[in-house]
Amino acid sequence: MARVFGLLVTLIAIAIGLYLYAKQSQSIAGAVPGGTLKSAPEITGVTGDLLSIANAERTYMASEGKYASSIDDLVNGHYLAIRGERPPFSYSIESSSTGFRVVATRSGEGGGPSEISIDETMQIQSSN
Repeated sequence: MARVFGLLVTLIAIAIGLYLYAKQSQSIAGAVPGGTLKSAPEITGVTGDLLSIANAERTYMASEGKYASSIDDLVNGHYLAIRGERPPFSYSIESSSTGFRVVATRSGEGGGPSEISIDETMQIQSSN
């Protein structure tokens, strides 16, 4: 009788664990607009890269008196140490005398947004 009771408690614990795992997976995937559980870490990495590039742009502006027009300007000036892409996303900078916009564009299929951007206000935006 004790073995049956132990087995029953174990099965109930496993069922509760699977339920909690499923709920957590849904909340993680739901945090990324149009995302999936697989794309969530990828989008998090891209968001971190965009924040780094935007901070480098701000530092470049403080030092040079203008915004950088490309990621190569930031890398060559030692303001930034990341690459210009995180497959399947590639990064580009649109700058003017009053501001900048860093855009990560997804090439090919995949979960999540097709474009994520950040501007001088440090607001991250995404579009499908």
